[in-house]
Amino acid sequence: MRLVIARCQVDYVGRLTAHLPMAQRLLLVKADGSVSVHSDDRAYKPLNWMSPPCWLIEDPDVWTVQNKAGEKLVITVDEVLHDSKHELGVEPGLVKDGVEAHLQELLAEHVTTLGEGWSLVRREFPTAIGPVDLMCRDDGGKSVAVEIKRRGEIDGVEQLTRYLELLNRDPLLAPVTGVFAAQQIKPQARTLAEDRGIRCVVLDYDKLRGIEPDEYRLF
Repeated sequence: MRLVIARCQVDYVGRLTAHLPMAQRLLLVKADGSVSVHSDDRAYKPLNWMSPPCWLIEDPDVWTVQNKAGEKLVITVDEVLHDSKHELGVEPGLVKDGVEAHLQELLAEHVTTLGEGWSLVRREFPTAIGPVDLMCRDDGGKSVAVEIKRRGEIDGVEQLTRYLELLNRDPLLAPVTGVFAAQQIKPQARTLAEDRGIRCVVLDYDKLRGIEPDEYRLF
């Protein structure tokens, strides 16, 4: 990965045009060929970028990033304040926290929590874009992909949507429906999931573990 801090202006030319006036910014060049332009705010989101496949032509004072569609990101460099390259090595992938991993394990053991007559096909069902937490079959024998989170947010719904799009291309699995399961599901995530035909399930961690809460109950 290459990190360049420079005073620069950026012009995007393609389906639309966009201009960033001269200012100090971070230019991020990744090993996959992507180039993104960042400021000191907006969290992780870049001001502008070019996704791979694309290529960088670096002339004195001007970077031109272009893709196959002919779109260009033209970066005019006034001054370079920092320029360094770093080998990050192989990405081991996301490691889920203990609670989330345990939720997956418990739900796999008690898959009928999701519906009577349900059965587990496999945990960590492989796809080209990552493993689905649980692949199940409902009481009618239809495939169901289950994504499990501790806190259900929009990112999790988007992740499950991508899995479903890919899985439904497989004639041996299709039609595949989705279940978004979490201990807490944010209202925005629930709305998005239901709009996409994804069922939401709130999980009771203690109940899955077979542990009754300590507090007194009226019923």
